[in-house]
Amino acid sequence: MEHEQAAMEVELQEPEYMKVPPWRSQITLRGIFVSIGIGILYSVICMKLVLTTGIVPSLSISAALLAFVFMKGWNELLQRLGFVNSTFTRQENTVIQTCAVACYSIAQGGGFGSYILGLNKKTYVQAGVHTEGNTPGSYKEPRFAWITAFLFIVSFVGLLALVPLRKTMIIDYRLTYPSGMATGVLINGFHTPKGDKMAKNQLHKFTKYFTISFLLAFFQWFYSGGENCGFSHFPIFGLKARQQM
Repeated sequence: MEHEQAAMEVELQEPEYMKVPPWRSQITLRGIFVSIGIGILYSVICMKLVLTTGIVPSLSISAALLAFVFMKGWNELLQRLGFVNSTFTRQENTVIQTCAVACYSIAQGGGFGSYILGLNKKTYVQAGVHTEGNTPGSYKEPRFAWITAFLFIVSFVGLLALVPLRKTMIIDYRLTYPSGMATGVLINGFHTPKGDKMAKNQLHKFTKYFTISFLLAFFQWFYSGGENCGFSHFPIFGLKARQQM
């Protein structure tokens, strides 16, 4: 009986990669640097999308993928150089992904693609002082100090609203959060014995289609001769249909 009980206890024990490390191992200095780098990259992409299309898709899944690739590459490089490095866990991966998403969410929700950059005096003068609703002195030059304070207020208001919403919707009612669920499943898949192979395959596909998209956009830009000219403005329904516009 004792041997059977010991065998059952061994079976019930979680694998090493499933154990939750302390919070000091989840929030690391290397993770902060990686999250800042990914956050800057995604903020540029977010601003590009906001200023051109006005629609920003969820980038949390790709942020988790890039965080895993960067950290695994960094660990492998240190191991080849002979340095001992701590294990990269799924919790640290989640922290990096969350910080990166927070960076580009601030760039999007902070109004940098809509109203913040239109508050200065130059835009006010170009719009016309005597325009209806444009009262004298109704402009504000962007400054680092007040924009930082404004972003802190915007971010913490969202955080205070999110905490009770998370408790009610996810913990109490057990509702599935689609983006968070997909990201969690992806990160869990990375940190399994077969996760490296899947991550490399996904990175290969991501790089492949990103390169195709970039080359196509470059080709369209290279052959554009001005406004409403080039392959990007080619009439899909034909020239006769375009003449009816």
